[in-house]
Formats: sequence, C-alpha cells, structure tokens
Amino acid sequence: MTTDTPARLLTLLSLLQTPREWPGGELADRLGVSRRTVRRDIDRLRELGYPVQATMGSDGGYRLVAGKAMPPLVLDDEEAVAIAVGLRAGAGHAVEGVDEASVRALAKLEQVLPGRLRHRVANLQAATTPLTSGDGPSIAPETLTVMASTVAGRERLRFAYRAGDGVESRRVTEPYRLVSTGRRWYLVAYDLDRDDWRTFRVDRVSEPFATGARFAPRELPTGSAAEYLRRSMQRRGDSYEIVVAFDAPVEVVAARLPQWLGTPEPTDDGASCVLRATVSDAVEWMAVRLAMLGVDFRVREPTELVECVRGLGTRLVRAAADR
Repeated sequence: MTTDTPARLLTLLSLLQTPREWPGGELADRLGVSRRTVRRDIDRLRELGYPVQATMGSDGGYRLVAGKAMPPLVLDDEEAVAIAVGLRAGAGHAVEGVDEASVRALAKLEQVLPGRLRHRVANLQAATTPLTSGDGPSIAPETLTVMASTVAGRERLRFAYRAGDGVESRRVTEPYRLVSTGRRWYLVAYDLDRDDWRTFRVDRVSEPFATGARFAPRELPTGSAAEYLRRSMQRRGDSYEIVVAFDAPVEVVAARLPQWLGTPEPTDDGASCVLRATVSDAVEWMAVRLAMLGVDFRVREPTELVECVRGLGTRLVRAAADR
C-alpha cells in the first residue's frame, strides 16, 4: 500500500490526465490502496483546483474534465521531451502563433527538466532537420528562453549586440517585452548605458546573461511594446506603410490575416474592406503573403509593392500557361 500521499496524488493525477475514464477499483489497484482512499484523494485533487468528474455505478469511474482555470499538469518523460522539442523548434523562428507566451512556457519547462531529459531534447533537436524553415532568421531557443525568464522575473539582462551596420557592443538592459512581428523577434528594453528605451533584433543578440539583479519596471512611453516597436521602426526607416483593398467582408479577411498586420477597416457597403498597416518585411515577402490569403485584393500603396505584386502575378500566369 502506498503511504506517501504526495507521491500517490501525483500518480493519480498522471493517470487521470489520460483521455479516458478510470473505474474506482482499477485506480485502487494501480495505487495499491483502498477505494475509500481513492475517493479521499479525488477530493484532495478537487480542493487543489483539478476538475475531477465522477460517474455513478457499481464501480463508479473518474475522469479529468475541462475547468474554469488551467491547473498544473503532470507529464511523463516522453511527454515532456515532446513538448520541449516542439516549443524549441517553433521558437527558433518568429512563427505566427508562436509568441511570447510560448517562449515563456518553454522557459518554465526547461527550468524544471531533469538533466537527462535536457540531454535528450538537445540530442533530438540536433539530429533532426526540418523540411521547411521560417521566413525569418534563425534564433537559438536558449536566447529566447533566457530573455523570457528575465522579462518575467524583472531581472536585468546583459548581452552582446550587433547592429545593422555591423557595429558590435555590450548592452545591460531592463527587459520589458518580447515582440514577434511574424518573421522576427524583437526585445523592447530600457538600455541602462544609454539611459533610454531601445528595441533589439533578437537574431542579432548573442551571449545573453541573466545578471540576477532585480529592477522595478519603468513606464513605457507608448504603453504598448508593439506600438513602441512600430514607432521605432518608422524612425529608423526600417518600415513602410501599405494600403490594400480586399473584395471580401472584414470578418473574412481578418480571420486570414496574421494578427501583427492588424484589422482591416470595413467599407460603407460592408462587402469589402481596406487594410492600412506598417510593415518592415521585404516587399517580395509581402506580395506572397497577400497572394496566399485566397481573397481578391488591390494594392494601393506603396508603388514598390504594386510593382512587385504585378510582377508576381505575371510570373504565376506564365507558369500556369506553360503546362
């Protein structure tokens, strides 16, 4: 009989997290305890916030169901490795949907992974090559996890940085937020040496180091890290404005656009919409992105994007005609 209650509860929780219903008798046999003890343990899990549902019957069963809040999960070795590998693969590029929350999850998971599992994750990732890669530059997942940890812990971050013109420097910062634009990751932080806010492209960061020194968060001038990044790119001339009209209702287009492009504005007839956005990606990539939405559109601005879309359309028509 298992007398270690915490260990027994973790084992019980691990069993309940599988997508099936467990008869009380089977749980008792698995745990080496009585059915009465199983019922008491179920009550303890409920008190801890785990929504365990019981069914009536001669051998009443139990299963974990969706609740109002996300309780802690118990993962076995294989599950932990699988999740870590997936998060690390996604974190290497600024993939749509893999935002700061995913990086924070990876940082938390890698912090508690035993050494043997960390080794398995590293070996598996090193031994595999993805068939396709993201559009943006590759980033070491360790860089993102260190940054995410310092953002969450309000801990000063030191790193080496290579600017766009190739100039290298050492920075000591108070990290505020990580921002993904869909192709790249950026760090918005207060630069202590320059006594001002700065944005840093994460793919140009190396040797990130959490100093352990805590700080009280400063108030960002714009209130939003995404807005600060947008204005920063405009000042540096790294971005340009696009105006695109779509022959589809706003709800259809908004569902297909990546979130970082914003929400289009509906026209008076409600059958079409117009997108005005600030972007920093190459016009060639923007042309492909718009074409992949599956909605008829017309580029109004800028002229460079108009010409790029026209050239792309001509090549695609020619490719389809040469069958």
